[in-house]
Amino acid sequence: MAVETRDKILGGMLTIVQPREGYRFAIDAILLGRFAQPRSRERVLELGAGCGVVSIMLAALHHPREVVALELQSDLAEMAARNATLNDLGMVRTMCADLRTQRIEGLEPAAFDLVVANPPYRAVRSGRESPNHSRRIARGERGATLAEFVAAAARYASHGAKAAFVFTAARSAELIATLSAHALEPKRIRFVHPRIGLAASTILVEARKGGGVEVEVEPPLVLYSRAGVYTDETQELLGIAPSPGTPP
Repeated sequence: MAVETRDKILGGMLTIVQPREGYRFAIDAILLGRFAQPRSRERVLELGAGCGVVSIMLAALHHPREVVALELQSDLAEMAARNATLNDLGMVRTMCADLRTQRIEGLEPAAFDLVVANPPYRAVRSGRESPNHSRRIARGERGATLAEFVAAAARYASHGAKAAFVFTAARSAELIATLSAHALEPKRIRFVHPRIGLAASTILVEARKGGGVEVEVEPPLVLYSRAGVYTDETQELLGIAPSPGTPP
């Protein structure tokens, strides 16, 4: 059996290699890739990049000057590099390093216009842990805590730069407080709900380093109109063509 898969995303626009077992990206990565919006002249850093899906999306959709995908696990970092090559995105540079390290060779502090991250949602010793080592590191805080992700974002963002996070809604207050404590002031927030009438499951936050206190709370994103059926907006974000007979 193959140890990896090749999956098409954004309606076939991009091809992503990822492990068949272990950590595989989820819809939250796609949502972050759509939420963050770098400009063409900017430098982008992704913390905890996994197989690089967010970095690949930002490079393909916005063509920034450079995207650095920083990943702790060497096998995932290698996949991120292959994904950049597979999709002909020469502006993507992959680095295998620990974001908790204060000085990483080849990564300058305060040098990025946008930092993006999808930190592990579960705090240490909360909930059941996956028996798979790669998934355990990626989805729990054994690799790095939320506070360490935010500290790294603050370290590498230039003054006035943006930092975009996707995180579990259940820890929204912790995320916002931690961002503010590191001079990353939330400027744009969007909650993601599985269905209308259900509590938010995910939060998307864009903060600005050294920004003011005003924040825009965007309309909620509802993923499903009914069980197993994406809303029109979700289909658009995922690049899914409408079903036959669906009004345009």
